Parts: sequence; C-alpha cells; structure tokens
Amino acid sequence: MNNEDTISQMLLIVLAVMICIFIILVTIFVVLKTREKIKEKSNNISDKKNKKSTTTQSTVTSYNKQSIMNFMDFEKIEDNMIVQKKGKKYLMVVECQGVNYDLMSKMEKISVEEGFQQFLNTLRHPIQIYIQTRTISLENSLATYRERVKQIEDKYGQMQYQYNQMRESGAYSVEDMDKYFFEITKERNLLEYGKDLVNNTEKMSLNKNVLNKKYYIIIPYFVEEVGSEKYDNEEIKGMAFSELYTKSQSIIRTLSSCSVSGKILSSKELVELLYVAYNRDESEAYGIDRALKAGYEDLYSTASDVFEKKIKVLDEVVEERAVELANQAIEKVKSNPEQIAAEKEKNLEILVEKMAAIILDENKEYLGTDIAEKAKEEIQKSKEKGEKANEESKKTTTRGRKKTTAK
Repeated sequence: MNNEDTISQMLLIVLAVMICIFIILVTIFVVLKTREKIKEKSNNISDKKNKKSTTTQSTVTSYNKQSIMNFMDFEKIEDNMIVQKKGKKYLMVVECQGVNYDLMSKMEKISVEEGFQQFLNTLRHPIQIYIQTRTISLENSLATYRERVKQIEDKYGQMQYQYNQMRESGAYSVEDMDKYFFEITKERNLLEYGKDLVNNTEKMSLNKNVLNKKYYIIIPYFVEEVGSEKYDNEEIKGMAFSELYTKSQSIIRTLSSCSVSGKILSSKELVELLYVAYNRDESEAYGIDRALKAGYEDLYSTASDVFEKKIKVLDEVVEERAVELANQAIEKVKSNPEQIAAEKEKNLEILVEKMAAIILDENKEYLGTDIAEKAKEEIQKSKEKGEKANEESKKTTTRGRKKTTAK
C-alpha cells in the first residue's frame, strides 16, 4: 500500500508540473500572437500615413499655373471703361488736377470750399476717390530736349560756316556782317542754354525721390440699374457708356466751380493707371510705353514676391550696419593711442621723476648708495619746490581776481 501511495503521489506531482508547463506555454503563445497583431496594426497605420503623405506631396507639387487675370479685379478695358464681374459692372475714371490751396487768398479758399461743398451736394450716385503716387519719368522730356538741341547745333554750325564765307568773300558791308554776327550770337546763346537745360534735367532724373501725386474719381455703373428688361451685351455696353459719360461730365463741371479741372481717361490711360497700380517698382524702369511698343496685348504683373523684397532690404540693412560698426571700431582703435599719448603728456613730470628714481636704483652699485639716495632726495625736494611755487602762483592769481572784483 505504501508503494502504491508513493507512486500515485509522484504521478500527481508530475501531472501538476506538466499542467503548469502547459499553462506557461499557452500564455507565451497568447503573448506572441498579441504582439504580432499589434505590429500588423502599426504597419497598416504607417502605410496609410505614408500613402497620405505621398498623396499630399503629389497634390502640392503638381499644381497648375493660372493666369493672373483670375486674380485681378477686372477683365478688360474698352471704350474708355473698365469692365468688371463678367460685364456686370463698368467703371469710368476722371483724372483731376489739384490746386495749390495754401497759396490762395482767404476769399479764394472760401470759394474753393463752397465749390467743393456744392460738388458733394450734387452727388446722386456713389464715387470712389483714388490717389496714385508716381515717380516722375524724365526720359521722354530728355529725348525731346536732345533732339531740339541737336537741331539748334546743326543750325548754328551752318550759320557759322556761312558767316565765314561772307567774311572771306568781302562782298558784304559792315552793317550786314554785324547783323549776321548778332544772329549767330543769339543762336549760340540758345545752344548753350539748351545744353545746360539737358544737363540739369539729366541730374534731376538721377533723383528717384521726385514724386507726383495723381488724383482720380472712379464712377461705377451696375447692370442691375437697367431693370428687368433683357438687352444684349452691345446694348448694355452702350447704355453704360452713355450713363457714365453723363455722370463724368457733370462731375467735371461741378469740380470746375472749385478751380479743379478734370478729364475722362482714355483706354490707354486706363491701362497705364492699372499697370502702375500692379507694378509699383518695375513701372519706373519699364513703363507702359515700352510694354506697348514691345507688342504686349495683355496686362502683366511683374512685381516680385514680398519676401524677396524683404530679403533684399534686410541684406542692405545688414551691409549698412556692418559698415557702420566697422567704422566705429576703427575710430575706437585710432582713439586709444591718442588717449594714451594725452595721459602721458598730462603726467609727464611725474613719469620723468619715477623713471629717474628707477634709474638711480638700478645704478646704485656704480654710483654708491649714499649718492643715489641723496640724488633721490634732491629730486623729491625739487618736486616739493615746484608744487609750492604752483600753489603760490594760484594764490596770487586768486588775490588779483578778488581785487578786480572789489573795484
């Protein structure tokens, strides 16, 4: 019985151990499976993210260039009008010449104010006032001046040649020669004046700060004003032109009462107005006349990116400040020796005395200690005498001042 009990106990122990091992293996298997599932899920998520990133990159990189006309607030210019919103809105622009209000008398100022008040009271439709600042381009004026000066110079050369021929021939009287010489002198003076005018104008053209302000009144017309009746595009354009022209003429007449003249801008002038508005910097170097001569039929915007402009400005600022800092450092380096020299010059006597004492100490072996010490005492005595003399001279000067003030 004992043997059977022991065998059964051993079998139970082995069975328990096997059950424990089985449970451990099952748990390990379950853990491994869960880890594999987690890895698969993470791989799927990363693949989806990669696909999304690739799709976003493709959408970012594959863009289509669109015409700048899609971003401008107008479509075309025709019949002295700006067409907006696919023919649903028309604009006509009146350019006004300003008056110098500050140079007027009081009565003139009052009349201008009354005229402007009358202009505001007569308005029965919306308007927009637009001010545009432009740099004055003197290229056309310079070309005209040079051509005119060239004509005067050619004429002066011909007159000079003819005068020499008359003088060599001897067939003319003194009065005729004097008259012709007077004409040559006038032509020469005119030529010199023209050359001076061209030179001064060229100098003015180098100054980019010569600005001019232009004032405009913009008058709108909406197709909704026609009503519910149906018209074709040509009829609508004709009605818009007649309505805007009437409004513009009434504005010009009312503005004339306050000494302000105005005119309706033509299609070419409207193109120039918009060209300068969309090309602030480039319009100075490449004006609308050159663009039209080059054969441009559409209005382009050549303005650079605002961040590129900012980078250029920052580069200029960095260069200017670097040059300023370098100049300041050079001045400081130059000023240091000057300060040292000024201090040495101020304390010259003290430095001489100190140097003399050092020399005596270094040469005690050759001079003897007694002689060296006596020499140092002598230097000290002479120093004290000098200080006393300075104090007495100061006292005498202060006494003299007191006496003069007492008188």
